[in-house]
Amino acid sequence: MTENNKKHIKIIKNGPYLVSSKIPLLKLKIKTDEIGYPYEWIEEKKYPDQEEYALCRCGHSQNKPYCDGSHEKVGFEGSETASKELYLDSAAKVEGPDLLLTDNYGLCDHVGFCNRAGGITENVMHSDNPEAKSRAIQIASNCNSGRFVVYNKETGNPIEPDFEPSIAVTEEPDKGVSGPLWVRGGIQIESSDGTVYESRNRATLCRCGKSLNKPYCDGTHIMAGFNDGDESLKR
Repeated sequence: MTENNKKHIKIIKNGPYLVSSKIPLLKLKIKTDEIGYPYEWIEEKKYPDQEEYALCRCGHSQNKPYCDGSHEKVGFEGSETASKELYLDSAAKVEGPDLLLTDNYGLCDHVGFCNRAGGITENVMHSDNPEAKSRAIQIASNCNSGRFVVYNKETGNPIEPDFEPSIAVTEEPDKGVSGPLWVRGGIQIESSDGTVYESRNRATLCRCGKSLNKPYCDGTHIMAGFNDGDESLKR
């Protein structure tokens, strides 16, 4: 087992995410550009280190992001419906001059970085232009769900941010909502049935309780107006 895969999230049936191995927990917020498109992530807070902790999955805890047992009171139904198919098996490909883009739409959490500056596909298609190439890499790296990955065509290697294994509680002020849990750095995610999802550098887990692609986020938190109690999101 690699060092990163020792970092572990266990999904409890109809319950929380149990996090072990002292995985750092922080809060990140989206910053938008001058037009209003998501542009970058800003670290706002680092939570105290804990060897183990449980994160709310139902959306009803009064102690978010941590679980307080509310899933039992509300009768949370947290069945996992996401496919365990490997990322590349379902990903479409877009080939540009210098970059190759893979796109697995089923993982989209609709955060919106991909729409900036003409869109990620447009920038990949013009990746022989240094500015477009740089934008495409930045957009893909900010895609917290891992829907998009760009590859250097010359080497065939993916271009990924170098994340320390960590979990980020995300906030989306541009939409007035709280976002999913951003799992970073190849942390292993174990299903409630004991099987393991593909370990990836970027993935987003539902924390509003309403995703139709559990455990992954599908953007339903936006339509649901999910707010974890962050006062700055109130308009």
